[in-house]
Amino acid sequence: MKKRSDQATVDDLIGLGNQSARKSYYAELVTKIEELEAERNRYMWLFENALHGIFQADMSGGLRAANPAIAKICGYDSADEILAHIARIDQQLFLSPQDFSFVTDCLHSCGHVFGYETRMQRKDGSAVDVSLNVLLKQEGQQQVIEAFVQDITERKKAQDNLKKLNEELEARVEERTRELVGLNDKLWREIAEREQAQKELKVAKEVAEQANVSKDKYLAAASHDLLQPMNAARLLISTLRERELAGEEGHLVERVHMALDNAEELLADLLDISKLDQNAVKPDPAEYSVKTLLDPLITEFQAVAQDADLELRCVPSSLNVTTDSRLLIRILRNFLSNAIRYTNDGRVLVGCRRGPHSVRIQVWDTGLGIPQDRIQDVFKEFQQLERKKRKRTGVGLGLAIVDRIARVLDHPIHVISQVGVGSMFSIEVPLAQSNTAEPRVMPQYTVPTDQIVQSRVLVIDNEENILVSMAALLGQWGCEVETAADEHEALEVIERLSWVPDVIVADYHLDEDQTGTDAILSIRETLGLNIPAMVITADRSDECRQLFRDHGLPVLNKPVKPGKLRSLLTHLLQS
Repeated sequence: MKKRSDQATVDDLIGLGNQSARKSYYAELVTKIEELEAERNRYMWLFENALHGIFQADMSGGLRAANPAIAKICGYDSADEILAHIARIDQQLFLSPQDFSFVTDCLHSCGHVFGYETRMQRKDGSAVDVSLNVLLKQEGQQQVIEAFVQDITERKKAQDNLKKLNEELEARVEERTRELVGLNDKLWREIAEREQAQKELKVAKEVAEQANVSKDKYLAAASHDLLQPMNAARLLISTLRERELAGEEGHLVERVHMALDNAEELLADLLDISKLDQNAVKPDPAEYSVKTLLDPLITEFQAVAQDADLELRCVPSSLNVTTDSRLLIRILRNFLSNAIRYTNDGRVLVGCRRGPHSVRIQVWDTGLGIPQDRIQDVFKEFQQLERKKRKRTGVGLGLAIVDRIARVLDHPIHVISQVGVGSMFSIEVPLAQSNTAEPRVMPQYTVPTDQIVQSRVLVIDNEENILVSMAALLGQWGCEVETAADEHEALEVIERLSWVPDVIVADYHLDEDQTGTDAILSIRETLGLNIPAMVITADRSDECRQLFRDHGLPVLNKPVKPGKLRSLLTHLLQS
């Protein structure tokens, strides 16, 4: 290590040391100053003679320095001239002030900008394309922009020329292609003739598919609209059937009643088919007891079997299954209906056969039987076998609907049949996870039927015919009936008569996008009473079904069966 006396200090170098130190290091200090001056001169030479334009500016846009190259790029005779004419680069040098703002934002964030292409304004007002490399430098307390500018006008021209050449080439290629297309026109015609038949077949298929979709939509809309007047007719006929009529008049009313039954069955089938074909039916599975599913069906068909001189028997089951009860009952009801319809004498038996993970609910009959080569045909639309002449049979849509519903549920259907011996139709339903859990019980309305006498019933429906029909039927049952077309009219009736209904019967779809559910909720809120209510609708969509379930409102589908209406009214009133 050198001794203290041998080390030069700053004071010594700049002449503030003692005299001996100044003498010792003076020559070295002069050398350093000369080197710095030479380096400064070199940078100044490079600045003045650089091929690329260089300028310095402060962050606010004030121009501080410029070299001859940037003056030449911008059309000025010298650096002094550009400095004299341009005070602010953001307004006088950059053609777009937004470009300068972008550059300063980048400098603030990362301290540099490389290869940024923009346009600068020349002395004569024209624009020049340039590429910028910009650095942010700190000089004392001030931040300085130092930019290196390259004139890329020639490159831009080259790009434009290249683009033009490409366009010309594309035009030549297109022209040559047209020539080739013309030369090969004969070959294309031959190919087109071969493909014509295939195209026509494809178009015909698409038209058929579109027609099928339109048919489904039309059937859904038509069936829904036809159910409205059908419902009014059903209510009026039911009112007449309950009255004492002369012999021939009573007979005519019964004939009209049977005709309405046929029409209702056909409309219901058409509506189901259209919904299933549009994939508008979504299952809602839950756990149910097999017994609670079968008991109401057996009770329903017992009288039908007795009228046909048949024995209907059900082997009880204690199993629980996971399914959509509404859809499964639709299938089982069809099985039972067909078994009775196609059995001349003997019996119909309902039973269950358990498997490892499922149970087959079977319907056996001693009927006509089905030939083996026609078993699959019975699941097609409008297919019917020989039947008893005295029974009405619809148009052959029942098992087609069953097949579609079974596929929606993913419940396989099995058929065993022998001509002259009988048939067995079964559906395979998954067992519930635990057959010890308490299953969901289907609602049963088995209450006395005299509860509705002198009860006050408010009927809300936008169809005048239905209001008249409902008033006649309910009045015949001994009810005090008031009718309204919508929520506003219903509230007016209640206020005008100072009258509080015991139960509300509301159609779901009202005029001007109003709904029966909204009317029910509004009346309850206005009166401060949780008045029992039901909804009547021709809309069988899953969305509506979920809405009614959320509000705890029971629903009857149009056309309304008077027996079900009376049973549900009695149930609501007693509750």
